[in-house]
Amino acid sequence: MKILTATQLRELEKLTMKKESIDPYQLMERAAKGVLHQFLNSTYGPIRRMVVICGKGNNGGDGLSFALQAIKEFGLDDENDDPMGGRMFFAKPKLMVVVIEHSDKGTPDFAKNLYLLNETGTTEIVHVKRMSDFPELKPDDKIIDAMLGIGLSRPLDGILAQVVRHINTLSNHIISIDVPTGLFAEDNSENDLDTVVQADMTYTFHCPKLSFLMPEWGNPVGRLNVVNIGLDEDLLDVDPKLEYLTAQTFSSWRKRRASFDHKGDFGHALLLAGSKGKMGAAQLAAMACLRSGAGLVTAHIPSCGLDVVQTNVAEAMCSVDAHEDRLTQLPDLFPYDAIGIGPGIGTDDATAKMLKLLMETATAPLVLDADALNILAKNPDWLHLIPANSILTPHPKEFERLAGKWTSTTERWELQRQFAQRYTVFLVVKGAFTSVTTPDGVIHFNSTGNPGMATAGMGDVLTGIVLSLLAQGYEPLKAALMAAFVHGYAADMCLVEDQSVESLIASDVIEKLGYAFDGRSPFI
Repeated sequence: MKILTATQLRELEKLTMKKESIDPYQLMERAAKGVLHQFLNSTYGPIRRMVVICGKGNNGGDGLSFALQAIKEFGLDDENDDPMGGRMFFAKPKLMVVVIEHSDKGTPDFAKNLYLLNETGTTEIVHVKRMSDFPELKPDDKIIDAMLGIGLSRPLDGILAQVVRHINTLSNHIISIDVPTGLFAEDNSENDLDTVVQADMTYTFHCPKLSFLMPEWGNPVGRLNVVNIGLDEDLLDVDPKLEYLTAQTFSSWRKRRASFDHKGDFGHALLLAGSKGKMGAAQLAAMACLRSGAGLVTAHIPSCGLDVVQTNVAEAMCSVDAHEDRLTQLPDLFPYDAIGIGPGIGTDDATAKMLKLLMETATAPLVLDADALNILAKNPDWLHLIPANSILTPHPKEFERLAGKWTSTTERWELQRQFAQRYTVFLVVKGAFTSVTTPDGVIHFNSTGNPGMATAGMGDVLTGIVLSLLAQGYEPLKAALMAAFVHGYAADMCLVEDQSVESLIASDVIEKLGYAFDGRSPFI
């Protein structure tokens, strides 16, 4: 999925409407139905009342269209307090629409939807010209933010800014349609983030907006859901060099296994990991490699870790280094289809020399992570030794050590492009919307994962997944992207079942890899 600018999206909407012979109102209805469909399949708990807060532009029209679709779905009224019926809602949740009178006129489609909503006679509609008009909300009201969309280019002021500041002080769950009101679609360096809605969930149309992917501006988005509204990307001749990885792409790439396949068909992975006090990294990476489908996994470890790995990862074979506490020598590399190095190995001189020798002699695909990257940062003249098409998996601080500092996310993205192109590698920079940069300069953003992954060992698990996919014969781009996707998806499933963002640990993610590869819920 291409990530487009606001201007490109508006052009794509026009081209799609022309091709399908539909008008903007019909596209608005399609968008509202898409949001409602995803809304109904999200976990919010019982909903007594939805409060749709609208501006008078097309985003407000989207909000009113959402309200109309909800009325069709539920037959909403203001009398029913039955707590037992309807999906995760009360049988007939109440609906309030709040229109912020920030301009004299609304767009034609907004006006049409407001007329239709009035005609239903089932919905309380409140018009707000000043803050004294704003209704009192109950703590369990779900706020649907549809005040302003992607056309905004200056900070909010007046009644809109006042409303945004007010709802941000409330404890209510806030769901934004397309963008949180007040957030620009791209560059927010001149924006006032105090006047941006702090959403818990955003349902955005067609693709993420660029600002959503930037840590300095993306927090107001909350949990992101992309709503497909049927725009045909092929109609727009653009090459933005920014892509978004979805479940559909992951599923289409996944190889299916045949009845007579055997372990020899799925590769032999070599993992060089661990040192005294850090054998947990080797254990996590090895188990993740096995859980991701590698036919055989050998862990090359210091002798102090043999009992740990043999006991806790029974399915892995072990190759033992001559040194008691750290890795100093390579095993015979001939039997292996892919090699991963870095988790927990430390940066001792002997270990560094081993890494250098590996890069000079390996013919199998490489994954470089953690201390392998730290060694390279200390020895930048070795970077040219990295075999072409290797996969590097740094977190932002590790990448900074490799490539230098940056002052903004756009600068970091440019550094990623330059690094990946210069050394002909695939660069997986971990974090929210993990970004995979290719040797041709395209940056792919991952759509899965959650803040609970900000804990020790998560990177070791990702290394094991990447290594496994490479050993199974996936090309490096697919291995990197699929690993990032399934890693985050498994973490998301942990939260669905029994973990929280505070309690999630790396081994929990390994346990959910089976569900994540199949794309199925642990409850089915």
